[in-house]
Amino acid sequence: MATKITLEEREIPRKWYNIVADMPNKPGPPLNPVTLEPAKPEDLSAIFPMALIEQEVSGERWIDIPEKVLEILTLWRPSPLYRAHRLEEALDTPCHIYYKYEGVSPAGSHKLNTSVPQAYYNKEAGVRRLTTETGAGQWGTALALACNFVGLDCTVYMVKVSYEQKPYRKSQMAIYGAEVIPSPSPRTAAGRKVLAETPDSLGSLGIAISEAVEDAASHDDTNYALGSVLNHVMLHQTIIGLEAKEQFKKAGDYPDIVIGCFGGGSNFSGLALPFVLDKINGKDIRIIAAEPAACPTLTRGVFNYDFGDTAGLTPLLPMYTLGHDFVPAGIHAGGLRYHGAAPIASQLLRDGLIEAQAFTQLGVFEAACLFARAEGIVPAPESAHAIKCVLDEVDKCKEAGTSKTIVFNLSGHGLLDLGAYDAYFAGKLEDYQHPQELIEKALARLPKVPA
Repeated sequence: MATKITLEEREIPRKWYNIVADMPNKPGPPLNPVTLEPAKPEDLSAIFPMALIEQEVSGERWIDIPEKVLEILTLWRPSPLYRAHRLEEALDTPCHIYYKYEGVSPAGSHKLNTSVPQAYYNKEAGVRRLTTETGAGQWGTALALACNFVGLDCTVYMVKVSYEQKPYRKSQMAIYGAEVIPSPSPRTAAGRKVLAETPDSLGSLGIAISEAVEDAASHDDTNYALGSVLNHVMLHQTIIGLEAKEQFKKAGDYPDIVIGCFGGGSNFSGLALPFVLDKINGKDIRIIAAEPAACPTLTRGVFNYDFGDTAGLTPLLPMYTLGHDFVPAGIHAGGLRYHGAAPIASQLLRDGLIEAQAFTQLGVFEAACLFARAEGIVPAPESAHAIKCVLDEVDKCKEAGTSKTIVFNLSGHGLLDLGAYDAYFAGKLEDYQHPQELIEKALARLPKVPA
């Protein structure tokens, strides 16, 4: 029984899968925040190239991957699907556990799957520089490398708490040629406003997005790139699940449960969406989004139109949200500290095609260490939420006397997150669940959009 199920380079998918074509209920359109009318291409063209705008609104089921993008993807794709034999033995379970390992990318995570096409399309459009935000640093690292590959400058606004917790992430971005700025910063009006109100702000992805969007919109030669949430990002990430389905065919197996950690939705959707298609077509399969209890967007948020950023510079998106000015606690899974969820994933949750569970960080780090000791890979704290979910599902199977096939997305390695593990071993981490009164306070400030 194989440990690694691999594909040849010639078997890399040549098209991305757009689930919007098959969703029983399509996500609502982004809205212009001034007129509350559906956003038009010109509303988005100040920060995005037309090729990405077209992908954002496309209803086509399959979208071609450009040859120049495929050439770069071959640096790490196809990524391996592992059968976790040693973890199964450690858990003494008859369950079949698999993980799709995206940490093999040069940047160390799944984020390169979308940063490369985004950089490519911007370069083709004549853009000189891209701005972006990053939480844990995985997305900023991926965009920095992609910009280096195609010849663009890159400016990254990194959430301040992660900037301080993960110093080697900014070192990696600098190696790739990016400028990295802790957010909130005095460089933008959005950053200055936050600092005036809260000088010791830890920052958030929403604040960093505001800064990056403002920077891009105020420079004619600059566009903005987003690492999650938007439809075109989910589209690019489906290469993960498309490969996984072919690998399961080679393994002669198929998952009963598909799991991914969830912040904005990119790595979860990348693995899950091709399997959601099977569920839409009648397959009996559970698909679980694993999020932090400290930022419980899917499990305690509400479905509403909301801004993707804190300052209200983006279009309004239909999504599960905790409120655009919600600032989560400084947990070590910085990539999951986002107030909103991708419109596609949000609609699928509303329709019961996916489910969501929330986990506190002590159990998450315990699961991460168990996995690392069995399989040898140190997982990113974000990915460890999916591992914790897997362990809980295995326990449920043991209690029920059943066996399931489970696959999760190991979206990145944690070799630059060792400070978080040190804090865990030193007993400096604590379980945290955001107080309901603070969530309700943030939700009270949601935009008022007529039904």
